[in-house]
Amino acid sequence: MGVRSSDITQIIKEQLRRYEAPVVAADVGTVVEIGDGIARIYGLAGCLASELLDFGNDVFGLAFNLEEDTVSAIILGDYTKIKEDDQVKTTGRIVQVPVGDALVGRVVDPLGVPLDGKGPIQTKESRKVDVVAPGVIQRKNVDTPVQTGVKSIDAMFPIGRGQRELIIGDRQTGKTAVAIDTIINQKGQNLFCFYVAIGQKESSVAKIVATLEEHGAMDYTTVVVAGASDPATLQYLAPFAGCAMGEYFRDSGKDALVVYDDLTKHAWAYRTVSLLVRRPPGREAYPGDVFYLHSRLLERAARMNDENGGGSLTALPIIETQANDISAYIPTNVISITDGQLFFETDLFNAGFRPAINVGLSVSRVGGDAQTKVMKEVVRGMKLQLQQYRELAAFTQFGASDLDRATLQQLRRGERLQEMLKQPQYQPLSLDREVAIIYAGTRGLLDDVPLNKVTQFERDLYRFMDTQYRQLADTIRNDKKWSKELDAALRQMIEEFKKAHSYSEEKPAPAEPQRRQQDGQPRQPAQAQRAPQRKQEAKA
Repeated sequence: MGVRSSDITQIIKEQLRRYEAPVVAADVGTVVEIGDGIARIYGLAGCLASELLDFGNDVFGLAFNLEEDTVSAIILGDYTKIKEDDQVKTTGRIVQVPVGDALVGRVVDPLGVPLDGKGPIQTKESRKVDVVAPGVIQRKNVDTPVQTGVKSIDAMFPIGRGQRELIIGDRQTGKTAVAIDTIINQKGQNLFCFYVAIGQKESSVAKIVATLEEHGAMDYTTVVVAGASDPATLQYLAPFAGCAMGEYFRDSGKDALVVYDDLTKHAWAYRTVSLLVRRPPGREAYPGDVFYLHSRLLERAARMNDENGGGSLTALPIIETQANDISAYIPTNVISITDGQLFFETDLFNAGFRPAINVGLSVSRVGGDAQTKVMKEVVRGMKLQLQQYRELAAFTQFGASDLDRATLQQLRRGERLQEMLKQPQYQPLSLDREVAIIYAGTRGLLDDVPLNKVTQFERDLYRFMDTQYRQLADTIRNDKKWSKELDAALRQMIEEFKKAHSYSEEKPAPAEPQRRQQDGQPRQPAQAQRAPQRKQEAKA
C-alpha cells in the first residue's frame, strides 16, 4: 500500500510545530583597529567588563575598556590572525582558567595551557580569574603558622595561613630565594603552593623549576609563567590566574600558598596595557586604579571560617625597589595593603648576612598569633636585643673605646645572634632545630663561643640533637608547647654538648719579623743573598 503525499505533509507539519530551536543571544561587533595586542571593536553595546570575546580561529580576547561607542579588548593569544573588519562575538562568560588537582606539579601559562611538555591537563572545573574577595563575616582570625624554615622569619616575623606578607627589596638581595625556601619547607605540611613568575627570563624560571624538582617540591607546587617574552596582557593576567587556582583549594577546605614574583613587573604590564587602550595616565604614568588593581588581588588571600570550609590562601607578594626606596609609588601602595613586610637590605647582603632582612624596617602585623607557643617563648626579647646591638655597633665605630662591661656583653651577644641568624640557601630548618639554636642564642649559651665558630657550633649541635636527643626533637616538633621541663631539657642538652665539644678561637700564625739594615731598608733573606754566589760557583 503506497504512502500518500498528504500523510507526509501532515507529519512534516507536526514536527515543525514541535520543534523548538535554542535561542542564542550574542552581540556581534566589528574590529576597527588592531595592533600591539589590543583590538578596538565597534558595535558591542551589551558587552560586560572582563567578558570573553570570540574573534574566531580559536582566538579570544578580554574586554578591558568599555567606551561610549567602542570596546577595547586585550588579545589572549596570537593577534596577528586578526585584521580589520573581522567579526567579533560576545560569549557571556568572564575569563576563566582551569583549576583542580590535575594542575599540581605542572608548569602552565596564565590561561592554563601546559608548558612542561607532559601532555594536556584534564580538569573538570574552571574559575573566573577576577572575583570579589571574601567579606569580613566569612573570614577567621589567622592563628596557624606557615613554617618557612628560615630562622629569622619564623622567630621575629611569623607568617600565618591566610596572611599577606610582602617581600620587598632591591634586585639580587635574596627575595626569590626566601620564597623558594618557604615552598621547599612545606613538604608534608598539607599546603599546596603556587609560584607565579611575572616578566622573568625563561631561563631563570627553568632554574627555579629544576630546584623545586630537585628538592621534591613540585609534588605539591604549580608554576604559572608569564615570561619576559610574553605579551603584557598575559603578564597582567598571570597573578589573577594563579590566585584563582589557589582559591580552588581554599574553598575546598584546604590550605594554599601563592607567591607573586613580582608585582612591580605586574604594575608595569598593567601600565603598558592601560596606555595602549588610551586610559588617562596619572602619577608615574600609572593609571588611576593601579592601587585597586593590587588591592583586589591581595584581598583574596584569607583564612575562611568553619562555615565556609575553614581553608586558607596565603599570599607572598614580592616588590622590587630602586636604591632601597620603599617610599616610592608602588611599594607604598602594596605596603598599605599587606599585613607586614620583610625588607631585604643591599648592604646587609653584600656584608654576608643572608637572608639580608633588616630587623628595624621589617614587621609582621599578625605577630605572635601565628606563632607556635614554643617559638614565642624562645624568641622573647630577641628582636629588641638585635636592634640595641645595631645602635651600639653604630656608636662604637666612632671610637668609643671606654665601654663598661654590660655594654661589651651586649655587643658580644648581638654579634652572635646576628651570626646565628645566617642561613644557606635552599636549606630550610625544621621547628626543633630552629628552637634549639635560637634558645642557645637568646639564653646566652653562645656568648662563650668564638664568633668564627658559631656556624660550626650550630652544625654540630644539630647532629648531636639528631643522635643523642631524638626524643626531645620529636617532642618539640609534635607538641609545639613550652614548659619548664622543656626549658630544662634544652639547657641540659646544650650544656652537655658544649662539654663534649670544645670551641676555641683560631689565632692567626705570627708573621715573621723582618730584619732591617742600618739604613732602615728590609734585609733580604739569607737564601736570596747567597743566590749570586751560587751563580758564580756554577760558572766556575
